[in-house]
Amino acid sequence: MRPGDLVWVDVSIPAGDRLWDDDVNRAFQWLGRAWVGALADVGVAASVHQDGLPCTPWSRRVCFGSVGPGEVTIEDGRKVVGLAQRRTRAGALFQCAALLRWDPEEMVRLLDLDADAAAELAKLAAPVTVEGSALQSAFLRALDALAG
Repeated sequence: MRPGDLVWVDVSIPAGDRLWDDDVNRAFQWLGRAWVGALADVGVAASVHQDGLPCTPWSRRVCFGSVGPGEVTIEDGRKVVGLAQRRTRAGALFQCAALLRWDPEEMVRLLDLDADAAAELAKLAAPVTVEGSALQSAFLRALDALAG
């Protein structure tokens, strides 16, 4: 991660909040919808991944090497927003990363992957070509809309 590569946002909710879901897969859905709304606000068509977590040769080593429930993809299925959550009895912390820059060849070099991995990774993720501050502002507006 480098400055300018991602829009990184952490969102926390207490257990029992109206957005809370005991099912860890369903728990991502509202957050994915907020990202889809934010991306639409900046002119990027996207959708929330509804299926399970497919296993790819890269999914255990590269965050954007697979797409999971609630994560956000563009029309060709490439991931643009990755989500993670940390849960306790008190609540959940959701960590979100929207790609602004994606360099599969650099991933291959840094993680010492097979040379053919770059072509495969290029098919799995894509950056959004917007200003990070504009996307962050759009996301905050989407969260406000959910809270209202």
